[in-house]
Amino acid sequence: MAIIRWDPFRDLITLREKMNRLFEDAFTARGEEKDLMASTWTPSVDIYETENEIVLTAEVPGIEDKNIEIKIEDNTLSIKGERKIEKDTTEENYHRIERAYGSFYRSFTIPHNVDQDKIQAEHESGVLKIKMPKKAELKPQKVKILKPKGKNKK
Repeated sequence: MAIIRWDPFRDLITLREKMNRLFEDAFTARGEEKDLMASTWTPSVDIYETENEIVLTAEVPGIEDKNIEIKIEDNTLSIKGERKIEKDTTEENYHRIERAYGSFYRSFTIPHNVDQDKIQAEHESGVLKIKMPKKAELKPQKVKILKPKGKNKK
């Protein structure tokens, strides 16, 4: 079992995200035709760390690769995309609409030990996986003390 350092701010951020989602769900009129295209949503995200990389996975079902944009700028990873409603069915034909449609935007601060040039993303079965390899850390090394040349011992 890995030991994880407790960070009180992480708990506050998680609480804020849950509160945002609670208010978003309460005030987003899902199922009403007039608000169908205007509703907003954010994909759920998991972030975990292994010995060699940090991995972010996001749930983006029903979104094609061409409708997802991943950008890295100033140590910030941003994910932007859009889930579009199917064109072959008109809004009047729906009996119930529970899924949210529209655009989303998420951003995350990248730690300084991530090698930004080697970040890779893959999208399979509605899950976007972004792998962020860690930089090879410089290991401490011993420096050998040499005796100056040309000095004789007495």
